[in-house]
Amino acid sequence: MPRINPVHYRKLVRVLELEGFVLSRERGDHMVFTKPGIERPAVVPRYDQLPVFIIKNVLRTAWISRERYLDLFRSSLNSLKANHHAIC
Repeated sequence: MPRINPVHYRKLVRVLELEGFVLSRERGDHMVFTKPGIERPAVVPRYDQLPVFIIKNVLRTAWISRERYLDLFRSSLNSLKANHHAIC
């Protein structure tokens, strides 16, 4: 099983958005995402490199499995590459 590695906060935000979460508020350097049906908000700090334990905590709060996270992460990278090639 692939490991979860530290990532820039924007990559985790993209995964949450692909899963249907919306930015509900921001305070300081934290972004708060909500989704209907999920009781607790997912809080993402704006760090250049999010430590693995924070990523896992966000995934647990958001009810996103490791496999689903990796699938969404890969698809977000593929869509970014496709957009980059379309622009160039």
